[in-house]
Amino acid sequence: MLIAQALPVAAQSQNSLKQPAAQGSMKKLVYPQAKKINHVDEYHGMKIADPYRWLEDPDAAESRAWIEAQNSITFGYLNEIPERAQIKERITKLWNYEKYGMPWKEGGRYFYSKNDGLQNQNVIYTLTSLDGEPRVLIDPNKLTADGTVALAGMAVSEDGKMMAYGLSASGSDWQEWKVKNIETGQDLADTIKYVKFSGAQWTHDNKGFFYSRYDAPSEAKKLQDANYFQKLYYHRIGEPQAEDTLIYERKDEKEWGFYGGVSEDGRYLIVSVWKGSNPQVRIYYKDLENKDAEVVKLIDNFEQAYNFIGNDGQTFLFQTDLDAPRSRVIAIDTTKPAKENWREIIPQSAETLEGVSFVNNMLIASYLKDARSQIKIFGLDGKHVRDVELPGIGSVGGFGGERKDKETFYSFTGFTTPPTIYRYDLTTGKSTVFRQPKVAFTPGDFETKQIFYVSKDGTRVPMFITHKKGMKLDGNNPTLLYGYGGFNSSMTPYFSISNLVWMEMGGVFAMPNLRGGNEYGEDWHKAGMKEKKQNVFDDFIAAGEWLIANKYTSNKKLAISGGSNGGLLVGAVLNQRPEL
Repeated sequence: MLIAQALPVAAQSQNSLKQPAAQGSMKKLVYPQAKKINHVDEYHGMKIADPYRWLEDPDAAESRAWIEAQNSITFGYLNEIPERAQIKERITKLWNYEKYGMPWKEGGRYFYSKNDGLQNQNVIYTLTSLDGEPRVLIDPNKLTADGTVALAGMAVSEDGKMMAYGLSASGSDWQEWKVKNIETGQDLADTIKYVKFSGAQWTHDNKGFFYSRYDAPSEAKKLQDANYFQKLYYHRIGEPQAEDTLIYERKDEKEWGFYGGVSEDGRYLIVSVWKGSNPQVRIYYKDLENKDAEVVKLIDNFEQAYNFIGNDGQTFLFQTDLDAPRSRVIAIDTTKPAKENWREIIPQSAETLEGVSFVNNMLIASYLKDARSQIKIFGLDGKHVRDVELPGIGSVGGFGGERKDKETFYSFTGFTTPPTIYRYDLTTGKSTVFRQPKVAFTPGDFETKQIFYVSKDGTRVPMFITHKKGMKLDGNNPTLLYGYGGFNSSMTPYFSISNLVWMEMGGVFAMPNLRGGNEYGEDWHKAGMKEKKQNVFDDFIAAGEWLIANKYTSNKKLAISGGSNGGLLVGAVLNQRPEL
């Protein structure tokens, strides 16, 4: 088993890439020594050794020297791969295609993002009609000469005249928000600092917006200070940040965070109270028509997930996993908020409900059936209206909008389908292509299948497998096994240029839907967390065993990959089953 060193060992294919050099021709890697120190922490009476604590200071001379030594080993190895330049050339050529983001509408204007091909960041455009001439609103690539400042978020005012947007420097979570006049393209004087884990939500009078921030950190510990005591504020356009109104804080709950959203009718501020990365939230609200109104606690516990969909007057609609691990839709009348008065609108089904939007007085529900998207439309009474016919097996995102809209947009993608934007007519139920990227490859040369295998404890787990058509199952195919398995994140079909090049060279790409994700709802998520985390590792190991047993590959040709939580996964299974 290899760790994501897959591209160099792929077999030759018809795309003129050379046969890779044998692994044995590579120099043996000699890693730099990492010193150990005698550092011990005590937690709840238990002593925990932390011999590498010194590496937690990224700016220390010793830390920087260690990082540079590691990079020297890494790039020294990569630079010796004979085919690397050819692979890079092919990836660059394929990656150079126009990429479009989902359009949305506000104040009679359309907004969308676009990348010409190889731009580091997407450019934001605006236009007054779908067939009109687009105008650049924000080009993040021109914000700084070195390109280290990124667009982190944006929110357009109800009248479409102003846009609040956030900027992040050098990948930091800290954001600085500014306000732009959309008509002139000029920035106003407003500057909002110390924003983190927050967007912006305009009030419908277009006079300002809600946002969440932390107290100003000390400059010396800006990248180290804990995220404690977030506060929800309201900023009035034209006033300094120091005069912003504090809407809500909890001095007794340092780990709580607050997201403020404004209902479509502009009457309510919906406050989702979160803690850590868990989907369970508390729901509070404030009546914006009454300036003296207090924040009301509608749901005051962290027992379930509640996603605010919209409101019909004083009735709030939520997607929740309350008594429904695969999720459902409920209605809460705020004049009768007791739980016994809550009504079910869309019951739990056999498929997992991923999200719901409130458009054209209908509820557009996005489901997962074995990690494949399905879209169903319901009336406000919960009656099924119709299904949305999709182009094939893949992943769908979008379907945003407002109650008055007659149209919405969605994106469809798959392992060999670049993200394509569709316009959906809510009156006729018809989809038409709005933007379709042109990538220089032939999708028909590849095939995707979904299989189901059995994990160590007997659990049935799905896995997608994609490769070139006509591939022989002789156990000799270089195979990249990719996994995540955590944080309620569903792994659904997606388009990747690097994966495409890998498959062009004769490689197999395999992606199992490990426990810990949301493919089968909250039960599936909980089955892969905390004391059950080993289930995730077992699922991944079983996927590799299945690929070998079914002659897709061998232990010498199997590579594994994962990022973030997937990096933990790779490290764990590499240690548990190094021979696989």
